[in-house]
Amino acid sequence: MAEDKDKVICSDGKNVVPEVWKVLDKIKEFSELVRSGSWVGATGKALKDVVAVGIGGSFLGPLFVHTALQTGKVRILANVDPIDVARNIVGLDPETTLVVVVSKTFTTAETMLNARTLREWITAALGPKAVAKHMVAVSTNLMLVEKFGIDPNNAFAFWDWVGGRYSVCSAVGVLPLSLQYGFSVVEKFLKGASIIDQHFYSTPFEKNIPVLLGLLSVWNVSFLGYPARAILPYTQALEKFAPHIQQASMPLYFPSRLRVSMESNGKGVSIDGVRLPFEAGEIDFGEPGTNGQHSFYQLIHQGRVIPCDFIGVVKSQQPVYLKGEVVSNHDELMSNFFAQPDALAYGKTAEQLLSENVSQNLIPHKTFTGNRPSISLLLPSLNAYNVGQLLAIYEHRVAVEGFIWGINSFDQWGVELGKVYV
Repeated sequence: MAEDKDKVICSDGKNVVPEVWKVLDKIKEFSELVRSGSWVGATGKALKDVVAVGIGGSFLGPLFVHTALQTGKVRILANVDPIDVARNIVGLDPETTLVVVVSKTFTTAETMLNARTLREWITAALGPKAVAKHMVAVSTNLMLVEKFGIDPNNAFAFWDWVGGRYSVCSAVGVLPLSLQYGFSVVEKFLKGASIIDQHFYSTPFEKNIPVLLGLLSVWNVSFLGYPARAILPYTQALEKFAPHIQQASMPLYFPSRLRVSMESNGKGVSIDGVRLPFEAGEIDFGEPGTNGQHSFYQLIHQGRVIPCDFIGVVKSQQPVYLKGEVVSNHDELMSNFFAQPDALAYGKTAEQLLSENVSQNLIPHKTFTGNRPSISLLLPSLNAYNVGQLLAIYEHRVAVEGFIWGINSFDQWGVELGKVYV
């Protein structure tokens, strides 16, 4: 959904851009009605709170974007644990709450259980007819949407060729984003993603950011034998970025509880069904700096070699300058951002420690081998446009890895087995 109206993109021989923009225009119209107070609930009150219900790609991607841009509050419910449900509706009034149910097939077990729970919460307070004004859907299955009690006119479409974990730029992510921030923010987000799409399609490989990052990942995993990657954003606003990327690239041999929700490159066979003769996929994890420095950085500096992605932001969303401090809070954060890759790369030798008069018995403990790989990405600011760019870079990176490994990055049979066992 990130392309301009005049572009031509075909699926099964049909240009899908007009249909995409039909949905975008519908999202714009609906979100403006809700935000202006023109769309009211069953009792005539304007809707001021939004709860989005989804799981997997219908949860992790939108949660990442909302956390990155957060100036207001959209609550996103995924877990069927009643504790999570209770936390997401605490303090909310059914009279002023809109629920967005996100499920491609409208059969996803966890999502539909949560949707029924919130439907009961609304109808218990307002009566069964309230569903028409307080619940909308993002789905491809209009028949089940209507059977659930939601007006099909209040359903926002996407298509079978949109995979869940790549759906943030579809109605799955765009509708909640537009309800919260307005459609102008949606346009900036999609424009950022589109710019990277164009860069990926047209830039020579030697200057193509997703291609270079994908090649580095393949080199680290399949040639150097490094199975993991740390994603380390030096901004708290990107705290949900690593969980979203985990879903895109988790390898097959990671424990099953996580394997079924982290999907694209977690494959053990090629696209033709042949067992791979090498390891593919990465175990991704991460934590915003500087929290991670006091958690697992000991391991990445002196334990296992784990390639790292450092993500920094030049201009802070919340600049703080304290009187008497040498640097601002953000400058302190960014000093750490620049220091960590250097420490991993150059380390510290026994000779250097000797020259600093470190005692002999401590030298083995204070020696750092260095030569540990990392990349650094620096964003000018963390606005909707740059968040769209960052998302697209990593999506295309995952696709590049899949192309090179010869696997299908767009299916998820491991997820299906878990569903059968349930």
